[in-house]
Order: sequence, then C-alpha cells, then structure tokens
Amino acid sequence: MKWIKTILCISFLICSPALWSQYKFSGYIDNDNKDNTIYLSLIEDYRKMSGIYPEQIIQKVVQDSTGYFVFTENNLPSQNRIYRIHTENCSEEDQESIHFNGICLNSKEILFIAKNQDTISLPFTVEEEVFCEVVSTNERSNTFLKVDSIIENMRYAFSSYRSEANRKVNSKKWFRTLQEYGKNQNEPLTELYIYSFLSNKSNNLYTYYLQDLKQNTYYDALLDRLKNKYPASPYVQQYKTELAADKFSVEITTPKKSSSYWLWIIIALLILSGLLNVFLFQKLRKHRNSQQLTEKKLTQQERKILDLILQDKTNKEIASLLFLSVSTIKTHINNLYKKIDVESRDEAKTLYKNK
Repeated sequence: MKWIKTILCISFLICSPALWSQYKFSGYIDNDNKDNTIYLSLIEDYRKMSGIYPEQIIQKVVQDSTGYFVFTENNLPSQNRIYRIHTENCSEEDQESIHFNGICLNSKEILFIAKNQDTISLPFTVEEEVFCEVVSTNERSNTFLKVDSIIENMRYAFSSYRSEANRKVNSKKWFRTLQEYGKNQNEPLTELYIYSFLSNKSNNLYTYYLQDLKQNTYYDALLDRLKNKYPASPYVQQYKTELAADKFSVEITTPKKSSSYWLWIIIALLILSGLLNVFLFQKLRKHRNSQQLTEKKLTQQERKILDLILQDKTNKEIASLLFLSVSTIKTHINNLYKKIDVESRDEAKTLYKNK
C-alpha cells in the first residue's frame, strides 16, 4: 500500500498546475519596428506605468523574420500584476542619453494585467496597428484598453465646450463613470490605473480630484479592496501613502470654522498681549528717560571716566589718559557711582552695556 501512496503523491505533484504553469505573452511587430528589441516590464510603481524605466525590465527578446515575438517563462507572481511590453527605435548604446524621466518618443507600448499562468496574444488590428488589442486567458488583461477608450470619450466631451461650467459638469460625470467602471470590474488594479490618471498632479482634473477626495468614500474603499486582494503587493503601501499625503494636503488648505468660544479666547489673549506690550514699553521708556536725566547730571570729566570704565580701563590707565592722579580718579568714580545709582564697576558695565 505504501508504494501506491508514493505513486499517487508523485502523480499529484507532477500534475500540479503550480509546478508546471508558465506564462506566454506573444505578438507581432510591424515592419517599421522590425529588428528592434522587445521588452517585458513588471510594473510595481503605478506612477511609472507609461514610459521607459530600465529597472522595471525583466525580459527582452528579438522577433523572428515575420515580426513574431514571444515571452515565456515560469518566474512571474502567481497573482495579477501590471505589465508593459514595449519596443523602441533607440539603440541600446543611445538609450541612456535619450531616455529622460522615462520618456522615449520613439517607443510603442501596451499595458495589461496578467499572472504567471496566463497566455496573452497581441495581434495586429484590422488597421494593421500593433499593441492595440489584447487577447488573453485572463479576462482582466484588456481592461486598461477599455479605460483608455473611456478617457478618450471624456477628453472629447471636455474639448467640445471649454467653459468653466462645462468643466465642472463633466468632471463630476466622468469621475463617477470611471470609478464605477473600475469598481464593476472587480479588479483593484484596474481601479488603480484609473486613480493614477485622475490624481495625476499634471492633469487638469487634479483640482477636482482634491475636492472629490474630501467627500467621496470611494478612495478609502479602494484601499480596502487592494488590501483584501493584494495584501503583500507594493501597490497597497504606495496607494496608502499617497492617499494619506493628499488628504493631509486637503486638510491644511481647507479653512476651518472656529467655535465662538475659542474665538473669544484668542481675542482676549490678543488684547492682553497688547496691554502687556504697552506696559513694558512705558516702563522701558521711563527707565531710559531716567537714565538720560542721570547722565545730564554728570560732569564732562565724569562722562569721560564712565566711557573709559566701559572700555575696561583700570584706574591707573584712566589717570594716565586724563593726566590726573589715581586718587583724583577714585574720587570722581565714587561721585559717578552715586549719580548713576550703582555700587561697583561691574554694575556700571551691566547697566550701560544692556542699554
């Protein structure tokens, strides 16, 4: 019986889809792009879905004489992720200097959703165009193309009338249309694709997005859907961080209504502060006036001695400079101390150096 169990276990392992599943992404390149390298990228930063980013590339191939290419391996995540296939007319030697912030004007690309066991075909369209159709065993693979179609209709609606009224009406309509479409797909990655468009700071819709964020619970619900379906994916943390930052931005730019209680407290503190400043100013002015009157009582000789004391001159040095005896200088200093109401050299320095 043991050998039968062993055979069954081995058979189960051999037939297990997890061991033998592999992806196959294939398609055709037109004549203008033949002899170019085709790249497959795994996109884990949804802000870098469109463009050329070498750090995302996981495989590259060259098409055959008919323009056919294929990516096949068994090393992709088992859950859905965002992928891009692109080709370009830049040589590998020129890519570093030509690509700037992911921009390559000579590239063609397509985005899609896939997982390790999917088979995806990118055929020529009726118009003989490439990367415009996705045929896949994964029903979610072509949702990005459908979103792009909705966005094109939205752009046409905005361009029909460029008034502010038309912008407000259409913003509300198309935000709701795109969000509802993404939610109905039961695929948070499609919603993330939509979110990356609506929340793009360079987009004319960004102002409306911030307003929508204040009152629409859709964005928090999307975070929950991402956490539930892709808990270990990098998309969750990136979306969570961006959402928190945008909410904070909205919060600090939105004026808040203060209660009358706090308003009166602030007013009272301002009045108290003003009265205190007036009191301190009057006291300071009185002190300065007093000092000025005291200084007027000093003789010319005493003023000279006071200046030399503030210059840290000793009695002997002062006597030498003024051609007087040390005892005479001591007498002048005693009279000086009484007039300015101090008892030592240090007090005199403190009084006048803080003046």
